[in-house]
Amino acid sequence: MAQQRRVPLSTQRPGSTVCVLGTELALDVCGSAPRGAASFQAQATPGVKLWVLHEARSVKLPSSVGRWPLAPGPELLLAMERPSKDAGDEKVRISYFREAGGVPVGRALLYLTCVEVSLDADVTRSGAVSRTLLDKASWTWGPEGHGAVLLVNCDRDDPGAEGLDNEDSAVRSYNDLQDMAQLVLRTRGPRATFAGHRLLLHLDFGDADKIRVFYGGNGAELEMFKPVLGGSKLAYTVRPSRHHHESVFYVEGLAFPDVAFSGLVSLHVTLLESPEKGVLESPIFTDSVVFRVAPWIMTPNTAAPLEVFVCSVDDNEEFVAAVGALAERAQCPLTVCPAPQNRQDRWIQDEVEFGYIQAPHKTLPVVFDSPRDRGLKDFPVRSILGPDFGYVARQAPEGASSLDSFGNLEVSPPVTVRGKEYPLGRILIGSSFPRVGGRRMAKAVRDFLVAQKVQAPVELFSDWLHVGHVDEFLSFVPAPDRKGFRLLLASPSACYQLLKEKQEEGFGEAAMFQGLDRVPKPTINEILANEELRRFNDYAQSCISWNRDILKRSLGLAEPDILDIPQLFQSNAASGAEAFFPDMVNMLVLGRHLGIPKPFGPVVGGRCCLEQRVRELLEPLGLSCTFIDDFFSYHVLLGEVHCGTNVRRKPFAFKWWHAVP
Repeated sequence: MAQQRRVPLSTQRPGSTVCVLGTELALDVCGSAPRGAASFQAQATPGVKLWVLHEARSVKLPSSVGRWPLAPGPELLLAMERPSKDAGDEKVRISYFREAGGVPVGRALLYLTCVEVSLDADVTRSGAVSRTLLDKASWTWGPEGHGAVLLVNCDRDDPGAEGLDNEDSAVRSYNDLQDMAQLVLRTRGPRATFAGHRLLLHLDFGDADKIRVFYGGNGAELEMFKPVLGGSKLAYTVRPSRHHHESVFYVEGLAFPDVAFSGLVSLHVTLLESPEKGVLESPIFTDSVVFRVAPWIMTPNTAAPLEVFVCSVDDNEEFVAAVGALAERAQCPLTVCPAPQNRQDRWIQDEVEFGYIQAPHKTLPVVFDSPRDRGLKDFPVRSILGPDFGYVARQAPEGASSLDSFGNLEVSPPVTVRGKEYPLGRILIGSSFPRVGGRRMAKAVRDFLVAQKVQAPVELFSDWLHVGHVDEFLSFVPAPDRKGFRLLLASPSACYQLLKEKQEEGFGEAAMFQGLDRVPKPTINEILANEELRRFNDYAQSCISWNRDILKRSLGLAEPDILDIPQLFQSNAASGAEAFFPDMVNMLVLGRHLGIPKPFGPVVGGRCCLEQRVRELLEPLGLSCTFIDDFFSYHVLLGEVHCGTNVRRKPFAFKWWHAVP
């Protein structure tokens, strides 16, 4: 619906009324009627369209009705189709008549000037700013939705800069501008008219710390770009003498959606009428554009790998070599974080999570830095943040626990749950329920993940584990059928079943951990006879089964979508479960190439029976299993292959704004 402004006729002077293109003026024909007048007639020059609203009917003029009764209060509307060349070059004349008179008893003349004032952004999400009939002041989800998208400018395009690009109020490079959204102000009309009015670009007070707007005037030199909105700057006067056609502003996001920020921000341009001195300006037109700040999006194991990360520490040279060989087979680049940067912290999965942000014109990888802050705490800023690689972090003021490490942060592949689509998957985090008083992920991190909207998080029960991470009992691998993936769950039941089979086949004396020095080597018979171990694994299985039910409900899975990976856990009297042998679900997934912790299981017929069972489960899906020895370099330190690696993956082909949260 067009903006409408009421205009009294009785106070008009030549050239004093401005009509903005695309709006309507409602003329108060009754207020200026002389005493005794009973009807009126309206005429206009060719550039003006007139309508009469009479008794709930809208009639375009001229019509078969020559005169319109002043009772019961008709309304005269006008609109103009193109900007004026000169001030006051269009007119409307109102003639008033008595009940039976043929001669007007009075006249009112309205001089009109049409100007164009339009604020535009990429509302159609095409990657370029264009004019549109869509409602720019609203934002809607879905493939038929509309609304502009804004990126948080969280990379560092200038290597010499101190912090993120959005932490200073300067434009340091043209690449910096490309991370921003364009906002185009179009103005056309007589110069004299704009000289007598003021154009104000402004934002809402509550958005001032969420966005910053730069303007470089008519020049393209970087030093010309200055911040005009954001922070303490809530309004900027656009000088009419310099802006008759298009002025391009650049908008950068300062904050991601979060618990107190929906992600929606508004920018406005208002045309103000400048009356006599001593009287306040009055607004006669406002145009608005709504942006949504792009959410941070995680990528699942099933997404194509782009870069593998691993840390080099004092005792893991062979592990790094094995990961490098796997990455080479997967044709994926390997980045090794050297010891001076990791300070002997090998748990790179726990320190960061790789994701991305996306607008129609640009996609930007963004690393999410966890609150754990151990030896690797400086690595994301020093080595990952850079040109076209963004950074975001959340702190845990209440103090970080192990559950704040990002081995406890995973995401499923795309799923449909009871008809509800999650085209970007669902985030999975571990928590303390169903028991009271346990560890939980920091509220700031949970709030941030929920606020992104497009990967609605699911809380699982992971506090039964000593370390407490979801990647200790689940993983996802690609599959050629069904939903395109399988959920892998660690399974004590499947492990006992396998060991029982081997015992019945006569291999009860086959021992674990062959070839490992100074490690006890229990046999299958001894493991099956260990009642304390059995009781604890019954408990571990009950915890995993609880999560299995949550995952089936929350991800819309059926039993054929789940594979049980043999695994045993042992009790740590102080604080929970640890893997009894290297935890095979804690694997590195690089397309069809899997880097699986080598379990050192009982050797039956020349093969590790645990490895053989995993091959039987995964190879029919077209997956290639490589078992990596991480026993002394990771396993005994309570982590495995996944904990010690990280992967930047290809963003989803699906555009997040097409989702319907």
